[in-house]
Amino acid sequence: MTQKAFKYRFYPTQEQETLLRQTMGCTRLVYNRALAARTQAWYEHQERVGYIETSAMLTSWKKQEDLQFLNDVSNVPLQQGLRHLQTAFSNFFAGRAKYPNFKKKHNGGNAEFTRAAFKFRDGKVFLAKSPTALDICWSRQLPQGVEPSTIR
Repeated sequence: MTQKAFKYRFYPTQEQETLLRQTMGCTRLVYNRALAARTQAWYEHQERVGYIETSAMLTSWKKQEDLQFLNDVSNVPLQQGLRHLQTAFSNFFAGRAKYPNFKKKHNGGNAEFTRAAFKFRDGKVFLAKSPTALDICWSRQLPQGVEPSTIR
């Protein structure tokens, strides 16, 4: 089975744009906190912290009073950010990449929604935590019988 990537432009409503910006900010925050925790664990105790531990940290962060806003966005992009960090560390330890960097706000950010975080019905995309469909400019149709597996 071959996988292809398609790029489409979409025009979010004001509410969707706010939710997307909040999601990207939360994803960046979780990524940076997990990177800091992993770095600190190594320098203080020479312990390697993996994806499972950072996922447990995310659960505890969401229960903290000052981080309650993490519950306002879909959990899937937050988990995907932790998976991307795990991949970055795997590449670092294998010698394929440098040590992972902290994400900066001025880079715009990204959030990856997997199948669990969106619905694709009748050519419309409904993101998690958003009641309305994204207004997508279809420059070309998706091939017959194909549905997106990931939206970034």
